[in-house]
Amino acid sequence: MGAVFQSFQEGFPTFLMWTGTAGLMLIIAVAIYVLLTPWKELALVRGGNGTAGLALSGAIVGLAIPLASCLASSVSLPDLVLWGMVSLILQLLAYRFTDLLLRDLPRRIQEDEAGAAIVLIGTKLASAMLLAAGLWDPALQRLG
Repeated sequence: MGAVFQSFQEGFPTFLMWTGTAGLMLIIAVAIYVLLTPWKELALVRGGNGTAGLALSGAIVGLAIPLASCLASSVSLPDLVLWGMVSLILQLLAYRFTDLLLRDLPRRIQEDEAGAAIVLIGTKLASAMLLAAGLWDPALQRLG
């Protein structure tokens, strides 16, 4: 049992540092996402717009998925930061592309049309999963 506690003592600070770094990166990415979108999610959510809440929640989860992949596959903290930034930038670009493809989306979100948010969530989560899977290849090449 002593080995378990010793392992915890040695590993817990690293866990906190790595997870805290990933959490901070997620917060920054969400802030950038909120600034990039043509509608004001937080104001709409505060006003009771459930569709805006769905869209924002999908974006947060979609940003977290590739970042979680980076966290799981990184071999060092600088590695996590580098690949985390790459994944978040690519995901934000994918979001912007999705927003451009789904024309009239800002109006539909503001008018609380759930269908628009559901399609938005689906495309954002799909791009997040593809990006997260793609991040495993660079990680394996670094280890191999």
